[in-house]
Amino acid sequence: MNPFQTLQQQAAARPQSIAFIFGDEIWTYRRLAGEVDRLASGLNQRRIRRGDRVALHMFNRPEMIVAYYACFQVGAIAAPLRTAFTAAELAPLMRRLQPVLYIGEAALYPNVAGLDESVLKFCDRFIVDAGIDDHRVTSWHALLDDFGIARPSVAPHDHAPAVLINTSGTTGTPKFVVHTAATLAESIRLMGSWDFGENEVGVLPLAMAHVSGLASALFYVAQGAKFVLLRSFDADAVLDAMERHRCTWFIGFPAMMSALLDHQRAWPRNLQSLRFCGTGGDVCPVPLQEQFPKIFGVPLRSFWAATEAVGSLTYGLSIGPVSRVSTGQEFRLVDDAGVDVPRGDTGELLVRGAHVTPGYWNEPAATATTFKDGWYHTGDLMYRGDGDELWFVGRKKDLIIRGGTNISPIEIERVLVASHPSIREAAVVGIPDDVLGQRVFGFVRLADGAKSPAFSDVLAECSTKLARYKVPEGLKIVDEFPRNALSKVDRSRLLSLVPDFHLSPYQMA
Repeated sequence: MNPFQTLQQQAAARPQSIAFIFGDEIWTYRRLAGEVDRLASGLNQRRIRRGDRVALHMFNRPEMIVAYYACFQVGAIAAPLRTAFTAAELAPLMRRLQPVLYIGEAALYPNVAGLDESVLKFCDRFIVDAGIDDHRVTSWHALLDDFGIARPSVAPHDHAPAVLINTSGTTGTPKFVVHTAATLAESIRLMGSWDFGENEVGVLPLAMAHVSGLASALFYVAQGAKFVLLRSFDADAVLDAMERHRCTWFIGFPAMMSALLDHQRAWPRNLQSLRFCGTGGDVCPVPLQEQFPKIFGVPLRSFWAATEAVGSLTYGLSIGPVSRVSTGQEFRLVDDAGVDVPRGDTGELLVRGAHVTPGYWNEPAATATTFKDGWYHTGDLMYRGDGDELWFVGRKKDLIIRGGTNISPIEIERVLVASHPSIREAAVVGIPDDVLGQRVFGFVRLADGAKSPAFSDVLAECSTKLARYKVPEGLKIVDEFPRNALSKVDRSRLLSLVPDFHLSPYQMA
């Protein structure tokens, strides 16, 4: 059942039940379905058809959810734009998209207003909130049809592109990941195995311009659950929502979980209703997983996820970067020759299934490189532990190769964090070297108010846990790690922070 059909089903089964809460607004399933119908009818009046791109440029808000479902209903392709992108970053994306409709909000529109007219020549522009002094812009309300006379003439196809999610672009120009109604429906089905009860109440600050936020919203609706929609992530707002609405379920990035931990310690809320917290998108520091249940009363479960294949793995039951294979999912761990590795050995994760994207939009070369014989080559290195556990080792492209030997940054980062109580988080990069190929350099972020440790002591402790060639040859303290739009540590930007590296082994920067 595709996402739009799921919404229709929920509206028929529980019309007066709360779908979501946004500020002081309560949206029932009847109201949500009705607004989707009004927008879908309006899109048809404007002759928006299957395959037309509709650019969505908003922070989280009800109109974002309505727009997604209306696009699903008429077969248009929803193309969410990241709110953090500047005009310079949006220009090439919009040029590739060539949208016929833009739906945005006043705070973000200036990054689009100045684009070359040839990019948006045939694009109608609508703003959902305050008025904009631009003759090219129309109010959101003008897009809605109050009479419902322009119903869809052609049912959307389950396997046609429904959403284009752009990647974070850490390896170059962002790509558009295609998801269809069928792949989204399968991802939602897989997420349904996550011990989700009948009376769960979620809180959603994850940006719906990213697949994490979109999949979460679709999942809550598919479950007929209530959730609290937040405009964006703010630790206090999340904690307040948890307490006020007695939320039971939360999923976020590790950096979000760290902020929640700090703010809950500073100003404790009553969170006895909380039942499940999961984190993905990046490696969760082990100390954070260890401290979390002491403050929140529930474990912090880690899981692997990818924009291209939502739901492949479920959360792990141990502390560390571990996930479990979802029931019935196909996966392989292979070496560089494509040969399956034995249990315990590290290999690249390959996944296959109905939830996997059909590829990258209008990029046949990138699609052919990443998807081979039906398998999605994730670029992530893992090994299989006990039972159905898969342990994340690192990104294939992030491996440090020193003197011909592979080094996992994740392993070193865990040891650095464990080496001294002042170190809250660590990140390791490989620096080009004419002789060795690469050398290991580390960055550390200290706990709030902590004094800088003696780096000689830190590295001496690391040398008891790591082979000599893995011990960082330099360290630097940073206030914050640079992160991409998905909250992952941006190692390429960290490289630019490395000082002139003429240090003999085990000196500090």
